[in-house]
Amino acid sequence: MSFKSALLAAAASLSLATAALAGDIIIDDAYARSAGAHAKAGAAFMVIHNSGDTDDRLMDVRSDVSARVELHTHKINDQGVAQMMHVPEGFVIPAGGMHALARGGDHVMFMGIKAPFEQGAMVPLTLLFEKAGEIEIEVPVDLERQDGGHGHMKKN
Repeated sequence: MSFKSALLAAAASLSLATAALAGDIIIDDAYARSAGAHAKAGAAFMVIHNSGDTDDRLMDVRSDVSARVELHTHKINDQGVAQMMHVPEGFVIPAGGMHALARGGDHVMFMGIKAPFEQGAMVPLTLLFEKAGEIEIEVPVDLERQDGGHGHMKKN
């Protein structure tokens, strides 16, 4: 194997460590967290890119780390208080665009966590898309992240 081939193979394996690919859908910058060792709930965040020519939709999520896993968002109620709500219709991932699942906004919610989320552990997660189908990813637990990384990115 030439040096150039070895370098390209190494670069490809590094990029796959941080992004999951499935057809036109790319999952990037994913991480999970919970509020502490005794927390019964947690969340996962990521950026979903759609390089295709048609919109797709993240319709559902599955994982065996908790009793329930749902797609959630935050809504401000009439009293100005943010409430988390299940989004049964899921999230559109626009063609040629992206959708951020970020702290304070849309996210994956784990309810009834079976074991504490520990720093550096991996959370298995299956994302169910309308067109791309099922995408299985391993989401690293990052309890130290402060700003959410992409948490302030605008959604397309």
